[in-house]
Amino acid sequence: MQRAGSTENILVKSYVLLPLILSAFERDAGLISTHLRTPAPYLDMLNAAASAATGDLRDIRHEMRRLGVKVYDQQRLKTGIEAKFICRGYHDRMLLLYDMIAAQAAIHMRRYLGMDISAFKSYEEQYWIKPGAGEGEGD
Repeated sequence: MQRAGSTENILVKSYVLLPLILSAFERDAGLISTHLRTPAPYLDMLNAAASAATGDLRDIRHEMRRLGVKVYDQQRLKTGIEAKFICRGYHDRMLLLYDMIAAQAAIHMRRYLGMDISAFKSYEEQYWIKPGAGEGEGD
């Protein structure tokens, strides 16, 4: 048997991060709807971004099942979020620091909102990202 490799670690990292991003989109939609006079265009954009993130999370869950990876516990600690998971029979853990979560979530959110994230080098290699996902037509 083999312990978790980089692909499995990327999947677990994204599995932990994406629900946080979905919560942020939902929270922001609530704020926008109550504080702006014309919230509809902004809410449409947030809903499209949340839909894309939900699709990615579904794909990540499918890939985790295919590879035999299961996150069985997540805990919020003082320094970050600890995820405990099983990969091919081995128990493993990952700690995502809050500073890293905030920075990576901001990049993810930009991508889902259709913004250019090319300035963030090797981002696609660190997270389960489909090239071109979330980008507009003709980019």
